[in-house]
Amino acid sequence: MSDAATARSRITGKSIAIGIGTALVLVLGFLLLRTLSTQDVRVTGLEQPVTPDAEVGVRGVSNATITVDGEKVPARKAPGGLNVGTAGLPDGEHELAVETERSPSWLGSDTITKKFTVDSTPPELQVDDSLRPEAPNKPVTVTGAAKGAESVEVAGKKVETGRDGGFSVRIDRPDREVRVVATDAAGNRAEKTMTVHTKHPGMRAVHMTGLAWTSESLREPVLEMARQGKIDTVQLDIKDESGEVVYDSKVPMANEIGAVKGYYDARQALDQLHGMGVRVVGRLVAFKDPILGKASWESGHPERVVQNANGQAWQGGYGSYAFTNFADPVVRKYNVDIATEAAKLGFDDILYDYVRRPDGHIEQMRIPNLKGTPEQGIAEFLKETQSAVRSSGALLGASVFGVAVDRPTEIAQDIPLMSKYVDYISPMVYPSHWAEGEFGVANPNSQPFDIVQRSLAAFGKQVEGTDVQIIPWLQDFSLGVGYGPAEVKAQIDAAASNGMDSFLLWAPNCRYHEAALVPKTG
Repeated sequence: MSDAATARSRITGKSIAIGIGTALVLVLGFLLLRTLSTQDVRVTGLEQPVTPDAEVGVRGVSNATITVDGEKVPARKAPGGLNVGTAGLPDGEHELAVETERSPSWLGSDTITKKFTVDSTPPELQVDDSLRPEAPNKPVTVTGAAKGAESVEVAGKKVETGRDGGFSVRIDRPDREVRVVATDAAGNRAEKTMTVHTKHPGMRAVHMTGLAWTSESLREPVLEMARQGKIDTVQLDIKDESGEVVYDSKVPMANEIGAVKGYYDARQALDQLHGMGVRVVGRLVAFKDPILGKASWESGHPERVVQNANGQAWQGGYGSYAFTNFADPVVRKYNVDIATEAAKLGFDDILYDYVRRPDGHIEQMRIPNLKGTPEQGIAEFLKETQSAVRSSGALLGASVFGVAVDRPTEIAQDIPLMSKYVDYISPMVYPSHWAEGEFGVANPNSQPFDIVQRSLAAFGKQVEGTDVQIIPWLQDFSLGVGYGPAEVKAQIDAAASNGMDSFLLWAPNCRYHEAALVPKTG
């Protein structure tokens, strides 16, 4: 080969090498540019099975073509990217694809895919409808199974489950209702509310004010009736109609407004009575509270007091500032705090009185913060109390007017509604308080058996099908007609004729006709 041919050959080879090198540089540059133009696209929310209404996040992009199972789906702008929904997708496997254009566009596009599962079937939760502890304030055990659940909560606390989804948990102080929630990996929930049926042990009780308990001449006859087995319960006031908190309460607000009088030592009284095997019911007058009412009004909180149409404190025969507002959260909390403290001290029951609105024309009243009807407001207050009282070891009762049995709106006491949140209802069926002709009784005050028997029968129908008991207040005082042992016993017999062996006797002077009572047998 001549030198010229050799030179041409070398030049050609060099050109080819340069061409290949240039092409390689261009290819590498294109690949590098594509790599640099690739967006960091991340799909979130599909790490595990999802429900049909789940939100899926596509992060790192502001614009993309998104398809599910090949069908384009709309996307919504969201912080850091886009969101798409899975609404309408059937259960099973699906594929999501996200196609994003590169910049510049001639660099093509990228597509990422993600397979996922839609699951709309909640776990299979199996528990009983109700729980029945051995006695009031005793523990219950919740046993059940939650197939397909990832987590189970009982009464707000997570519990361990076995391989088959089985669980068993003890609740030391159950509320009236225990909620069980089972949740699977997709977020589907199965819920069940179990009712705790706590049957009140019953009572044959007498009423004692705080001051009466400090009087030996009044206290000793009551203790003697207990020793003889004629009564088994003492109802001892904890907050009375005057707004006085009559035991040595430590509730901050009660002390701040000067309500605490400390007439008796609660620990001492409870220890004495419990030592005799006597139950103690703490009577708490809720909304007739002139001490709280006056303190609230004078400190610039008129909303804590029931008002008339002109915005002044409602009187209606009760006196100034006497009726506090059952819809006000501060008023509610004040009463709940006292009830809870008393329950923790060892009172066996908390029995509300004046758990109502004032009687009078509702259209003439202003009740700040009330949502819904007054009847609903009272029931909500009881619901709020029940959880606190039950968890503190006591049962809850509500004293009601006799007329509430068929006239619930007169004072906002709807018996079926209230019964959802108490363990017993205590109607005040005093014969002297009924009008002539009520329940077909010509003269109720002179016919104690008839009026008590018929009115309590009506109350019994109001709570049929529930575990709520009717434990009536009976009259042991004279008003218009002289009452002695015979009249008191007639009322006790009338209650018993309705299957109601429990009762509370009311005497304003706390002196009782012992001869009307006989020791309980059996």
